[in-house]
Amino acid sequence: MSPKPLRDDAVERIKREGVEFIHLWFTDVLGFLKTFVITADELENAMAEGMGFDGSSILGFARIQESDMIALPDPTTLQILPWRQGDDLVATMFCDVVNPDGEPYGADPRYVLKRVLAKAAGQGYEFFIGPELEYYYLKNDSSTELLDHGGYFDMTTRDLAVDLRKETVRTLKNFGIQVEYSHHEVGPSQHEIDLRYDSALKMADNVMTYRLTVKEVAQLNGVYATFMPKPMYGEAGSGMHVHQSLFKNGRNAFYDASDEHHLSAIGKSYIAGLLHHAPAISAITNQWVNSYKRMVSGFEAPVYVCWAHRNRSALVRVPMYKPGKENATRVELRSPDPACNPYLAFAVMLAAGLDGIEKGYELPPDVTDDVYEMSAQERERCGITQLPESLNAAVDMMEQSELMRETLGDQVFEWFIRNKRQEWHEYRTRVTPWEIESGLAIL
Repeated sequence: MSPKPLRDDAVERIKREGVEFIHLWFTDVLGFLKTFVITADELENAMAEGMGFDGSSILGFARIQESDMIALPDPTTLQILPWRQGDDLVATMFCDVVNPDGEPYGADPRYVLKRVLAKAAGQGYEFFIGPELEYYYLKNDSSTELLDHGGYFDMTTRDLAVDLRKETVRTLKNFGIQVEYSHHEVGPSQHEIDLRYDSALKMADNVMTYRLTVKEVAQLNGVYATFMPKPMYGEAGSGMHVHQSLFKNGRNAFYDASDEHHLSAIGKSYIAGLLHHAPAISAITNQWVNSYKRMVSGFEAPVYVCWAHRNRSALVRVPMYKPGKENATRVELRSPDPACNPYLAFAVMLAAGLDGIEKGYELPPDVTDDVYEMSAQERERCGITQLPESLNAAVDMMEQSELMRETLGDQVFEWFIRNKRQEWHEYRTRVTPWEIESGLAIL
């Protein structure tokens, strides 16, 4: 007897739980969550035929003359919302965006990631991700008034922020998202909840759910949570350190028992690929003007292109090997921020690493000194370059990269560059309060 299709299981669960409405989710090219709502009665038809929408109204999607798009729910992503909306029990499902003929839509960020994962699978690899997303709690969305003044790992038992973190962890668990731990971060009112390693596509979905959950729990408690990379001058920015590894035939391809540091040749070439393409992928992993207010020396943001075993000033870090934990061998890219589109960010990271493996890039020596303390001459002698210092410079690097165009596809590649050029133009030509404050009375 053949197993029941997954979509039948989804329909049965919706009926069993008494769910009346289902939110169908997908993202635009910038990584903003989009949704529309169907009733439980429509779910079976939606999974069989999809639900139509106007793609020309979605950032980075279709032009007006080819705007008909279909959102096709993925039954493996069905979850019941841990909070009620009024009296209603609501479910969610992520969707793949397809053309009216059923073919995947090339500008769907979820499909961009799927395409790179398929390339990795063709070489026998499965890609796993473990992100660490930092964020700030603020009293509202129109100021930077803080909830607490704690620091890294501080025990602030009576603060609202601690209760918010705990409630968020419980909510994520109800979503089926496994949390490793949570803690206070370096900045005042800055926090972090770390998700347990998972396959890349599932993790990208989880990151979207995580960001929504953090914000929703905050809002339900009368405060605001922001993933803005640098919300306050002089305080730590928020990053998204991304732990990643490749598995082949059920074994960690980055592990080698015979290597001094237990890192395989594949792992080394993967790191070399990340380093080689780091400037070009920055526009995706750090996609906002504000992202580059974080990317400055002195606030733990890695701005220099190098790698190390335990040195946290390096762009790529290889966490220390623990005996008996071969499958935990991984590399950590420390530059991304939590306001990126996770589907595109994970796609370009994997593409960079695979390119390093395919072309056999040689890994330079690791860095043992604090890169921030090195002089410019010392960094130059070590061959250490720097990441782009602005969104405009990052887009310049992206535009020159054949790998980026190939990975993202022509439509996403070209639209993203146009969008970010416009963002930079608006930022560059806008007069800021700081300019008025510092210059109006004296110039």
